[in-house]
Amino acid sequence: MKVTIHKLFDYLLETTAAKPPECFIGFSLARSPRLKDFLPDLDPELSLDWNGKSFLGLPALRQRVLDQAGLDLPLDSVLVTAGAAEANYLLFRQMLTAGDEIITEAPGWPQAGVMAKAIGARLVEVSRDEGQGWWLDPESVEAAITPRTRMIFLTNPNNPTGRLIPEADLRALAALAERHGIWLVVDEVYAGLEWAGPRPPSIAGLTRFGITTGSVSKALGLQGLRTGWMICQSPEVIRDAMILRENSSEIMNTLGEHIAEVALRPERLAASLGRARAEGAETLDRLDRFVAGEARLSWHRPEAGLIGLARVAGVDGETLARALLQPPYRTFLLPGSAYDLPHHIRIGAGGGPEARLEEGLDRLSALLSSGTL
Repeated sequence: MKVTIHKLFDYLLETTAAKPPECFIGFSLARSPRLKDFLPDLDPELSLDWNGKSFLGLPALRQRVLDQAGLDLPLDSVLVTAGAAEANYLLFRQMLTAGDEIITEAPGWPQAGVMAKAIGARLVEVSRDEGQGWWLDPESVEAAITPRTRMIFLTNPNNPTGRLIPEADLRALAALAERHGIWLVVDEVYAGLEWAGPRPPSIAGLTRFGITTGSVSKALGLQGLRTGWMICQSPEVIRDAMILRENSSEIMNTLGEHIAEVALRPERLAASLGRARAEGAETLDRLDRFVAGEARLSWHRPEAGLIGLARVAGVDGETLARALLQPPYRTFLLPGSAYDLPHHIRIGAGGGPEARLEEGLDRLSALLSSGTL
């Protein structure tokens, strides 16, 4: 079946293609470094041909991926992909067929729903509890399992609320995957940006049915490299994904992989995450004060990552977001309707100075108090 556009991407295309906004409240990635930051560590004689290299990705990069995830697994447990989105895509396409069921969280990353529809699989959503800070109940996940369930797909921290799955709950989910023989895929693209506790263990290390996906896009701001990965203990899963990748992107992004390897070297990674954490924490504090000072907004502050959902009183989120795009405000934020939550907006702490967040917040405050909504 044809892949159809999701509301999130449709809104982005519609609202940013013609005339870019001036300010952004909701960038979802850390401030991006520049190519010059990596040039001293790159060999100018580096061949950009990938012949003779492993089809799984550069071995040095795959080792960095395992190291940053804290996993003691063989190198062949890692497949390098064109971002975490491709890693997820390869898994959906290879593991699901028409009539299968996939369990996911709501709200959650919409890729699972788009792909389930295209494949002809049934999407089963388990609601996160907003009243309990967007908590996901493992027992509710297990209650959704049927004989047709082939996969559980989650994000940790949750995209878009920033809620972490506590380690005890993560282990409970790993145990139920084992009991039922179901693949448990956890997208961990924001790993390293935890505000309310340590980084949870990667699911690929907790169960043979666990699959971790991730990338250098969000926490390191290297979205333009299109370099991500999947980690799984099953050689068959990695091989199947590699075969499909060979017939789609055929990635080996040699330059991107070399830069990503440099970015994930322990000393570079620690410094980059340190900067991203310092900037992210400061900006989240600012957002927290802003939400507290606006009578029409409320939220559960993200426990990790750079985005969260704020509830809006008196107007639906899309009406607010579209009004904010118009002159004199010219400010972008993502409406909660992108996640089937019409009374919310997504706000974020990423992007650095280029986002002009402070100006954007002033404009949002002016709109909320204008009496026009």
